[in-house]
Amino acid sequence: MSTRKETIAALLDALPLPLTAKPMFGEYGLYLDGRVVALICDDRLYLKNLPEARAHLPEVELAPPYPGAKPHIAADEALDAPEPVMAALRALALVVPPPKPKKKAKP
Repeated sequence: MSTRKETIAALLDALPLPLTAKPMFGEYGLYLDGRVVALICDDRLYLKNLPEARAHLPEVELAPPYPGAKPHIAADEALDAPEPVMAALRALALVVPPPKPKKKAKP
């Protein structure tokens, strides 16, 4: 099952941050300040499981976003009160490294 575009629109509306969602490996990556801070897989929101995010969402369950993945913070159910999720996303944007520059294709 893949993520529906309606889910992406609803998440972006529920989280009033300058977020962007881009297709990634058949699902979506959620970007804040140009950094991947979360994944959206099978219509669920997964934040990177780093201490900076756990500080804002200590009770939220961990689950892998796809088979074989490391556990992430399954934050979709925490969206009823989005402030801690937004705080966790902001904290992640400060510590997650920026994406590596793309290599230019050889002529």
